[in-house]
Amino acid sequence: MKHERTLPPLPRPLKLGALATLALFLALFGINQALTTEAAPKGIVSLQLAAEAERTLAILASWGEDGLLWAQTSIWLDFLFIVTFVVTLLLLTNFLLADRPGVREQKIGLWIRGAFIGAGLSDISENVLLLNNLTDPTDAISIGASVCALVKFTCLILGAAGLLVIRAERRHPLHP
Repeated sequence: MKHERTLPPLPRPLKLGALATLALFLALFGINQALTTEAAPKGIVSLQLAAEAERTLAILASWGEDGLLWAQTSIWLDFLFIVTFVVTLLLLTNFLLADRPGVREQKIGLWIRGAFIGAGLSDISENVLLLNNLTDPTDAISIGASVCALVKFTCLILGAAGLLVIRAERRHPLHP
């Protein structure tokens, strides 16, 4: 039995958002390659998860002056990436909920949107803390940035899992 397509074609803003998100991700990935050292095997992610001033200082020392400039560039570019990925994920959520009119799916959709917005807000907080930690690392700022990073990743995972749930909840649209 052939099933009709349940979703319309991707809307233009969603396509543009996905392309912009991908382009910024690739730019950040490229910058991150310059930040990969023995002390920071995951580049900027190592700094995000450093959790203590001593580790942060070791990462910054391994980067040197050029690396510090790349780290600042990465963090500032990440602010644009945050806006782009959050808007894109919200558009994707709306798109995937288009044929899910049920109250339960719409409530889950609100939680998913909240998770993605939470990820963005946590990422902004993390970036502000990281910028402050580049000049004068402290344990408090390092752990704060790490907590924000973990909250961001958790929100993104929960949001993505929520999208899978609302799509898998009913295999076919209510109205063929």
